[in-house]
Amino acid sequence: MTLNIETKHILFITSSRIGDAVLSSGLLNYIYQNHPNAKVTIACAPLVVSLFEGFPNLERIIPIKKQKYNKHWFFLWQKIIATRFDMVIDLRNSAVSRLIFARKRYIFGSYVDKSLHKVEQNASVMKLTTPPDPKLWFTDAQKEKALALIPQGTAVLGIGPTANWAGKTWPVDRFIEIIKWMTAENGLMPNVRVAVFAAPGEEEAARTVLASVPQNRALDVIAKTDPGTAAATLARCDYYIGNDSGLMHCAAAAGVKTFGVFGPSFPHIYRPWGKDSAYVSTPESFDQLIDFDGYDTKTCGCLMTTLSVDMVKEAIKKAGL
Repeated sequence: MTLNIETKHILFITSSRIGDAVLSSGLLNYIYQNHPNAKVTIACAPLVVSLFEGFPNLERIIPIKKQKYNKHWFFLWQKIIATRFDMVIDLRNSAVSRLIFARKRYIFGSYVDKSLHKVEQNASVMKLTTPPDPKLWFTDAQKEKALALIPQGTAVLGIGPTANWAGKTWPVDRFIEIIKWMTAENGLMPNVRVAVFAAPGEEEAARTVLASVPQNRALDVIAKTDPGTAAATLARCDYYIGNDSGLMHCAAAAGVKTFGVFGPSFPHIYRPWGKDSAYVSTPESFDQLIDFDGYDTKTCGCLMTTLSVDMVKEAIKKAGL
């Protein structure tokens, strides 16, 4: 007879970047559905802590700040060595998950097919045949701030015109054209409010886009929140269009109709995930876009000029979200 031991304590070690952290939330969703009584300890970078604060079965979050000589893993080991975990899911392939007590270990390793979408890669770590959709949960404080940023009213088109790298940022003037087309009297979302999102350090381009929207319909969500609150605010949108970024993945995981604009990225790995998601990309691949003399990530500027406004319009219409 097999003894059925209840899973009580789970350790989840996840990514340091916003997009990857959001895409890993599908495994948290799976845990929540299949181990409803388990308490989960989440280890992640300080940047993404706010994305997990609303998780219903959260026991604690341990922020891991990167240190020289991988000392951050020793820091984590010290925090958790006294806990007997029933399950460990380690998406960072760290030594920690091998040096603590755990009845089951699921560790991201070389066996994972890196050509798959990140959601599928994560699912393969736990040997799941059906990848669970990413999902975000929000605290009451995050939802309250989101309501202040996007009050009750007419429908909202969310726009993310920036990214953490200029190379994969579609030109601002083209985002402005898409907004005018979408919100025109005969557009797909006539006269709706427009919320412009951007992270700290990306304000200039975002403010140019915001200034193009009639003041009575413009909503400013530029560098005003942490990632978790930004995601809660995105959840109040009806449709989102943006570059390949963490915001795009937040929108899709929050259940918003999401359309991604891709250039020097890998859409087969990082396209927005979900039935209400779609994307368009430049005619050229990543390798083709960076294949020129003098290419430098710091000085290359926008690499998405071959993606026209008309191409994006057609892709949006074809997606039918």
